Amino acid sequence: MNIRRSKETELNRLVDIWYEGSLIAHDFIEKDYWETQRNEMKEKYLPMAETYVISDEKDVVGFISMVDNYLAALFIHVNYQGKGYGKGLLNYMKNQMNIIQLKVYEKNSQAVNFYLKNGFAIIEKLLDERTNEEELLMRWERVIY
Repeated sequence: MNIRRSKETELNRLVDIWYEGSLIAHDFIEKDYWETQRNEMKEKYLPMAETYVISDEKDVVGFISMVDNYLAALFIHVNYQGKGYGKGLLNYMKNQMNIIQLKVYEKNSQAVNFYLKNGFAIIEKLLDERTNEEELLMRWERVIY
């Protein structure tokens, strides 16, 4: 596994990974919603974030995007999920940060459980007004002795 800053030339690949992953992980939200967000992801969200990619021997298989201490996106290509890539990216960021916060849809139980297993705690339940779905605000803090 290789982790590094993303390149502008990889933007389309990252948007594809995000889109395909969103359709599967958020099947409780209309597909049309994700389609309408593709351009925003490419032109607004990814460019404003600090994004790192993870790759196998030949291709980018996932990415993590941070805006300050907020984890804005963590997506692994569907063919590579469950192989440690997500945990690798998360640990990479945890080694650089003291606090990480994120929001995750409550119905995305696979992601909620992933973050709970990786030391995040649920801080608050919120409503995403764009989708009318419940979200969980989660937080991880480095334990300093």
